[in-house]
This record gives sequence, C-alpha cells and structure tokens, in this order.
Amino acid sequence: MISVFDLFSIGIGPSSSHTVGPMKAALAFVDQLRQQQQLGAVTRVKADLYGSLALTGQGHGTVSATLLGLEGKHPRTIEPALVGPRALAIQQENAMMLAGTHPIPFDFTKDLLLHKHEFLPKHANGMRFSAFDSQGKPLLLQTWYSIGGGFVVQEEEFGTDQPTVTVPFPFSNADELLAHCRKQGKSIASLVWENERARASREELRARGLEIAQVMHECVAAGCRHEGILPGGLNVRRRAPSLYKKLSAQHAAGQHNAMLWPMLYAMAVNEENAAGGRVVTAPTNGAAGIVPAVLEYYRNYIPGANDDRIIEFLLTAGAIGLLYKMNASISGAEVGCQGEVGVACSMAAGALAAVMGGTLAQVENAAEIAMEHHLGMTCDPVGGLVQIPCIERNGIAAEQAIKIAQLALLEDGDHKVSLDTVIQTMYETGKDMQQRYKETSQGGLAVNVIEC
Repeated sequence: MISVFDLFSIGIGPSSSHTVGPMKAALAFVDQLRQQQQLGAVTRVKADLYGSLALTGQGHGTVSATLLGLEGKHPRTIEPALVGPRALAIQQENAMMLAGTHPIPFDFTKDLLLHKHEFLPKHANGMRFSAFDSQGKPLLLQTWYSIGGGFVVQEEEFGTDQPTVTVPFPFSNADELLAHCRKQGKSIASLVWENERARASREELRARGLEIAQVMHECVAAGCRHEGILPGGLNVRRRAPSLYKKLSAQHAAGQHNAMLWPMLYAMAVNEENAAGGRVVTAPTNGAAGIVPAVLEYYRNYIPGANDDRIIEFLLTAGAIGLLYKMNASISGAEVGCQGEVGVACSMAAGALAAVMGGTLAQVENAAEIAMEHHLGMTCDPVGGLVQIPCIERNGIAAEQAIKIAQLALLEDGDHKVSLDTVIQTMYETGKDMQQRYKETSQGGLAVNVIEC
C-alpha cells in the first residue's frame, strides 16, 4: 500500500497528470542515464508525447514540464516562476543542460513531438524518452505513463504489483478499511496513522501532515492576493482577489454567508494552479482547490480546530482518495472529471464529517454521496487549459462537500449505496465515456466555447 500522504504531493500547476507526472518521468529517465554512467555519452535526447498529453500538452504545461524534467528539475523543489522562461530559452537556444550538468543540442521541432492522434496501449497519458550517442546509437529507451495525481509508472511495471511496505491493517477497499476500524475500535484516521507508522516516526508524519496543510493555506492566501490575467490566451481574469475584497467588506458590514468563503478559497487555489504556482495535488491539480478550501473552512468556522484535527482531516481524506486510486482512477484522461473533482469532493466531505464527530457510517455516507452526484462529469477544458470550467467546478464542489458532510451528520449513517459500489460505478462510467470527453479538449465545453 502506498502512503496516503503520497496523494498530497507538493508541486506546481497546472496539472498533476500533465505537468507534475511528465516532469517526474523525464527526471527519472535522466536519473537512469546517470546511474548507468551513460550521461556523458549522450548527444541527443528525444521526447514523444502521446494521446491526452499531446492533445492538451501546451495548455497543461506538459511541454515545459518535460523539458525541465530532462534538465533534472523536480516539481516539488523547482521555482514556479522559472519554468516558463527556462522552457522558452531551451526552444530558442536549441540546447539544454541534460540532468542539469551535461550540455547537448536540442532541436525543439524534432526532439519533442506531439502525437495527438496516437494513444499508447496502457493509458491515455503516454510518453517515450530516447537517448542517443554521437553515432546515433540508442543508449536508453523508456516508455512512461502518467496515471493521475502525479503518479508515473514505466510500461514494464504497468499493472504489476510493486514493492510495498507491510502495514498492520492492509485494506484494498472501503469494506475492508471500515471492518478494520470497527474491529479495532478506531477511526479511519487513527487506523491509517498506524499504517503510516510503518513508514515513518510520529514526528516525521506529523511534520509532513502539517507541512501539507501549511502549503494548502499559503496557496489559498496567494490566490486571494495575486491579481491579473491567467496565462494561456483565454484572457481569463483572476477573480479571487476581487471576491475576497467584496466578501471581506460584507463581513465587516455584518453580512455573513459562510458558504461563499469556501467557494472563494477553492477558486483562489485553482487560479494559482492555472498560473503554474505552488499547489498541493489533492488528489490531482485540476481538483486541487477542494480539499484545501474545506480544510480552510474547518479552520475558520468550526470550533475546536487544531493541528491534531487537521492531521485527522488529511488522513481521512487521503484514505478515501486511496480507495479511488486503488479501485478506479484519479486521472481525468482515463475517467473524466468525476475522477478529479468528484474524488476530491468525496475526500473533503468524508474528512469534514470525520473531524466534526461523524461515525464511521456517517463518514462513508458523506464520501459516497459526494461521488454519487459527480458521476459522469466530463473533463472538457477549454483550450486545454485548467481554467474553464475547472476553476468554478472546484468552488462549487467545495461548497457541496461541506453541505454533504452536514447532511450526513444530521442522519444516522444508514445508506443504501456503499462507497465501494459508487467507486466501482464511477470507474465503469469512465470506461464507457467517449474518449473525447476525457481530457482531450475535443468535446463538451472545449469545442462549444469560442477561444478568445
């Protein structure tokens, strides 16, 4: 089992599967060259992007991320403001610093190709990297897939069991997770905490959780502060700063509408993401605003919020997200936006219900309701940009998550549809969905909105 904290990776926008994933894969490729002591012999590298990565590659930052990954950069540590300028310099100079140390020529028109009408067999987000010596002999060839949430896997390992940490309470679905909780008399968060202790100390886990929460909080604040036009050519204006000022003025005048604040928080995060800023994948970048927004709402509006409760929130949300990743998908290119915004809403609703004192049944009910009403949501970004309709979708889903958690807490937890059932339904729905509605910009709003 992977760590729940792996669903909350700190990186850059605008897309976990199209930006973070390709950068990680490209970095892993050059790291392999270094480990094989072949880096110094490389005179040319070539990157081929396929399917969804090619179709929305420019708008989702895939091209820039791939170039920077080949130069040895990691999405967690790279300065977001440097990505665009450095990628442009590589294209203009026809040269790059492979792995950050080895200069080679790079012909952008020949060495980075977008195969928009070709999909590799394992996943819609496929990419191939090749390295050659001075005689044109291949030194290393690798095929990678970006499978959602910033996770990447090589073709040879796709669908195979990977080495995992042995945990005291392994689970593969919600029924098993909840059965462990009932038997041990533990909450989801406390049981998952015991599993995480197989990987790290209490101090390390606590620090990691609070760091994730802090980056989420800082992203909300940055989004409420930064003004201007989002990049990409759609001329979408950042709305969060003006909304923040208006809501603050209303609050000062005694007009209190708590539900508008989480909508604002989520939009602020996703505007930061659309601008390529520092965000936390939760569980993807396209849906990165929902969990932070609901967590911010909890911090500001629910009595008793503290660091322990914040970690409980993240552990619960992460466990729910892990169920979707194990049994369905969190990739918009594979199952549509139900796998991104829908999953994030499910994570946030269940987590809020938990920290507000919900029973196991109420938490499951909240998570299930949230996905039930996102089934069939398409991924149709206009212009291949994570802006329209993505930003508003996050705001609306954040508000929904809060209301769903409150609804679940008003009831006794009895529900007809299990979380496992709705997860399986989501996956089947995504498989049945036409490919043009799954992060290709070839269907839905993407073809019915004039780009200007």
